[in-house]
Amino acid sequence: MRTKGNKISIIGAGFVGSTTAFALMTSGLASEIVIVDINKEKAEGEAMDLSHGASFVKPIDITSGEYADTKDSDIVIITAGISLKPGETRLNCIANNLKVFQSIIPEVVKYSPDSILVIVSNPVDILTYISYKLSGFPSNRVIGSGTVLDTSRLKYILSQRFEVDARNIHTYIMGEHGDSEIATWSLTNIASMNIDEYCTICYKKCDEEMKSNILNDVKRAGYKVLEKKGATYYAVALAIKRIVEAILSNENSILTVSSLLKGEYGIKDVYMGVPSILGREGVKKILQVKLNEDENNQLVESSKVLKSIIKDSKI
Repeated sequence: MRTKGNKISIIGAGFVGSTTAFALMTSGLASEIVIVDINKEKAEGEAMDLSHGASFVKPIDITSGEYADTKDSDIVIITAGISLKPGETRLNCIANNLKVFQSIIPEVVKYSPDSILVIVSNPVDILTYISYKLSGFPSNRVIGSGTVLDTSRLKYILSQRFEVDARNIHTYIMGEHGDSEIATWSLTNIASMNIDEYCTICYKKCDEEMKSNILNDVKRAGYKVLEKKGATYYAVALAIKRIVEAILSNENSILTVSSLLKGEYGIKDVYMGVPSILGREGVKKILQVKLNEDENNQLVESSKVLKSIIKDSKI
């Protein structure tokens, strides 16, 4: 029986979906988690495995089921989708996932019309835009994981270079969750000092080559994990947990989720990772942070990449 609290449904019981369920279970944010997957046996197995740890966490009901079982969810997290296969184009991948989402989103809307959708499946910015169009929800209630993980990766890399806690580094990765994303070096600061000032204290080399190499490391991070273990899921699950936490706790926290731009930065009608204030209603406000001219131009170019994909996909 469901106790009073937050209900979260996860569509997709793969590596990311199941690890997200684990992260949410241990966080104590939800009183109920429902896992739905086309592979019903896999979903049931994941729910059973998680439930067996019930005595180690706060009271929670974890079940698998059909879309009807997701009824009245506060948040629906979508991790399902078809991954890019060797030799397949990005457009092929999007076309295949469009069909998947055309089967998922109407069911989610039917049973949880007041929910907030959190899209994690890749390409996340495109699939978040698709979910927005298919759901008919206001844009503040359709959110992509965006560059939240990318931003954490940048903070980690900088923390290793400067030997300082990653939580004390303030910076953003913005734009597409992909190759056209940008690092906001003009905003990067440690102890209220910009990155170049902090370099003089640490006697570290902080030229444009270093910055370019670090951004490339951020972009390649996911690929490297894939090469070594076949999938990425721990860090992304933590990123999703952080997004859910900000929403359910009405934190007004700022995270670079994929949000629908409506003129900010001179960009319209595209979802991409930008600093956004998150609360109980989803995205409360998109912040137009002060980028330098080059960064703003790069962000516009990133939006053009996404818009081109949307146009070519005939969404």
